[in-house]
This record gives sequence, structure tokens and C-alpha cells, in this order.
Amino acid sequence: MKLQRKNRLRATAVGALAVSGALLLTACGSDNNSGGSTGGNGNSSAAKNVKCDGAKGKLLASGSSAQKNAMDLWVKNYMAACTGVEINYKSSSSGDGISNFTTGTVGFAGTDSALKPDEVEASKKVCKSGQGINLPMVGGPIAIGYNLPNVDNLVLDASTTAKIFNSQIKKWNDPAIVKLNPGAKLPDSAIQSVHRSGDSGTTQNLGKYLGKAAPADWKYEAEKKWPAPGGQGANGSAGVAAQVKQVEGSIGYFELSYATSQSIPTVKVNTGAAAPVAANSENASKAIAAAKIKGTGKDLALDLDYTTKAEGAYPLVLVTYEVVCDSGNKADSLGNVKSFLGYTASDEGQKILSENGYAPIPTEINTKVRETIAGLK
Repeated sequence: MKLQRKNRLRATAVGALAVSGALLLTACGSDNNSGGSTGGNGNSSAAKNVKCDGAKGKLLASGSSAQKNAMDLWVKNYMAACTGVEINYKSSSSGDGISNFTTGTVGFAGTDSALKPDEVEASKKVCKSGQGINLPMVGGPIAIGYNLPNVDNLVLDASTTAKIFNSQIKKWNDPAIVKLNPGAKLPDSAIQSVHRSGDSGTTQNLGKYLGKAAPADWKYEAEKKWPAPGGQGANGSAGVAAQVKQVEGSIGYFELSYATSQSIPTVKVNTGAAAPVAANSENASKAIAAAKIKGTGKDLALDLDYTTKAEGAYPLVLVTYEVVCDSGNKADSLGNVKSFLGYTASDEGQKILSENGYAPIPTEINTKVRETIAGLK
């Protein structure tokens, strides 16, 4: 019986990975090249309004796999319009992307966290007359999925979520959860929390949310490695989702695509707004719209408001940046960078995000992204 269950878990995890690879916000850590491959809904139409002027040859880029499926579509549609250009985006991790950028091996990099001061300093060796800057390009919700038969609309707030993942709330009928879910049939059974076992940008963004929205209950630094005691580790978001899908009484966090592909119910967040907020692209965009630009000069790094109480704003979000040189770009890549990123930030490029489950960057912020791209040197 133990062997059968182990095999079922392995099969479930493999299936989850296969399905999620065709959807949005793939977990950080994959290693795939995007050279015109399909993704999302498989739309193969060429970009209609892209400016190909100055673009030619090959452009290498790498980094965050959270944006992989959006990048697949962007690359395919762009290359269909600009036939003399080859865009090769290697989906690996934010850390790899930044490392490749600061060593000058890629024209731009994708990262789920804005450049740190030491990374900006390192970028000046590559950006001879400038430095690396952050351009927000892709957003999306991180869902909290759970497995509780007969409980369809579980509501949690930041405090209860922190206490669950910190092993302070251990049963589903804990008074704090009952208070948030009047009338729900919450069982008198143990909570099995599941987290990422390896370094993860998803973990880091969850930590940012809990640290800001529930500082009294989550005192850990927002790092990529899971910090709290207890719980069970699983490999990647696919592994976390597989465990939640398989084990009754479990709860975990992963990009929304994993919940959607496996029909895992997701938590609605009580933010203090009039109604609890569901995890979906539209609600994530509303939360990103509340962000403030904290970068200086041409840098557009965002300060996300994880404590927002705006109606319908889902606060547990992830934003992926494209990192470029504000000036001092290599002559053989500048035209390609400006042309390609100009397309991804365009109305057409951002529409692809909403059509494939991502959260587009709000117009006010994206207008500044476009202006910055146009002025790259």
C-alpha cells in the first residue's frame, strides 16, 4: 500500500508539472529555452504594431521562469513580425538572469525581485555609461490552495495564514479560522502545511506579503529559502500542488495556474475590504495598481502595498521585472532590446497577459515603462 501511494504521488506530481508547463507563472527553477516555442493558448499570430526598426540578428536573454509562458508567446509573435530577429530567452531563475546580466552575456534579464544595491553596482561594469534598471513587465497572483472536502469558500486573513504556515494554528477548527468562516463545516483535524523545499521566488514573495500584512505573526526575513518550522517540503510548485491535491487537510502556496489546472480550491483573502478577495488576474492587477514606484531616475522598481484594503485587490502578488541598462547598452543588442521590450510593454503585448491568466501592469506604471524603453541608449 505504501508503494502504491508513493507511485500515485509521483504520478500526480509529474502530471502537475506537465500541465502547468503549458500555463502561466511557472515555478522558478526550470531550464527551458524560449526561441519561438508555443505557450499559453497557442496563439500564433504575428504582432501587428511592433516596430522592428533597428532590430536584427540574435538577442539573448535569461532569468525568471515565472514569466516563461508569457515570454513564449511574446517571442513567437514578435519573431513572426520581425523575421530578421531571433529572440532566445532561457528560462531558469531570477538569480541566474541577474548573474548573466551583470557578466554581460545577455541583453536583458528577467527577475521576480528588483535588483539589490550590490547588483546595481555590479551592473555598472557592463552598462559602461549607466547602470541596470528594473522595468516591471509581468504580474500575477500567488494562490493559497487547500484540500478540505465540503469547504468551498475558505477565507483567511494574513494573520491566520502566517500562523498556519508558522505551525501556531494546527487544527482546521481553530477559533481564528472559525471566526473568518461562519457556517463552514470545518473539521476537527490537523492542518498539513506544505511549502517549497528549495529556494523559490514564490516563497520570497509570500514572505514579503506575510511580513508586511502580519508583522506580529511572521517575523522572518523575506528570503527564497523557507524559514518557518514545521510543515512539509515539496519540490517546486508542482510538488506543493500535488501534495495539496492528494492529502486531505493540507494547504500550500503556488502560482494560480497550478490550482486552475488541478481544480484545487483557493483561499479568499480577508484584507479588511467589504468582501474577501479571490485569487485571479483581475484582482491581482488591482493590487499592483496600488503600488508606488520606489526606484530613482529611470529605475521603475515597485513598492507593492501588501496591506491594501482596496475593494477587489488581491494582495499576494508577484511582479517580474526586465533588467536592462539605462545607457551603455551594447550596440549589437540595443536595437533588439528596444524593439522587443517595446512590444512586450505595448497594449498588444500586455493584452496577451490578461488573455493567458497573468496580470497586466497597470496603465499608469506601464506608460512610464514604455517611455523608459524608448529612451534606452
